[in-house]
Amino acid sequence: MKQQTVTTGGPCWVEHGSTDPAAAQRFYGELFGWLPEPDEHPEAGGYAFMRLDGATAAAVSPLYGEGQPTAWSVSFLAEDADAATARVTGAGGRVVVPPTDAREYGRFAVLADPSGAVFGIWQARGLAGVEVLNVPGALGWVELLTRDPDGARAFYPEVFGWTVHPSERYTQWGLADGDFGGMLTMGESFPPQVPPHWLPYFSVADVDVSAFRAGNLGATVLMAPGDVPDGPRIAVLRDPLGAAFGIYLAGAEG
Repeated sequence: MKQQTVTTGGPCWVEHGSTDPAAAQRFYGELFGWLPEPDEHPEAGGYAFMRLDGATAAAVSPLYGEGQPTAWSVSFLAEDADAATARVTGAGGRVVVPPTDAREYGRFAVLADPSGAVFGIWQARGLAGVEVLNVPGALGWVELLTRDPDGARAFYPEVFGWTVHPSERYTQWGLADGDFGGMLTMGESFPPQVPPHWLPYFSVADVDVSAFRAGNLGATVLMAPGDVPDGPRIAVLRDPLGAAFGIYLAGAEG
């Protein structure tokens, strides 16, 4: 990720939702060095900010809706959550959770692109988003996995104004100050029951060591550490609670 701070239209927040937030806090605390800071408001229901050397790197939350899977979610920064929601529906997406105030922190909505990939938008007030990017233990990249790459290339630039840098192997998403994510077409290797989704990658100092450590903590390796042609070393894992995420060599921006 070439961006070092959250930018309008770019990724600004990552959140792990699960049936066992305490277990998620322990796993990622061991893996990335995060320390939980619970939101003490009663209505937060166990929500916790995860701090990396005092800076907000992510959040862990309980599941709020029936049928909600244990998963990581990715949110993008919007100047106006209601206007961004209107752009999403106008471009063929749908609303999962309509624009809602999150106390003094901001306003959010949960949406889905036309293929069904779910993402969030965040209108900042007291909370701008994550406070650290692209250092070991912080968000390093976001990737859309979809069966409709042509539709995604039309949808996301219309909604967020992203630039699109396609190649024979990979499409990268960006804004004026650099690329922050990419898109992978889901082929036959993906079971049909796996829906399109957004996958966060967290930067690490050593992909192989982090993948080994995650395995010792109960994670499953979905894609073993390997070097991306003309890109960084990466791996994809599933945590003990069932949420997939990637790890990415810090400083090796594509």
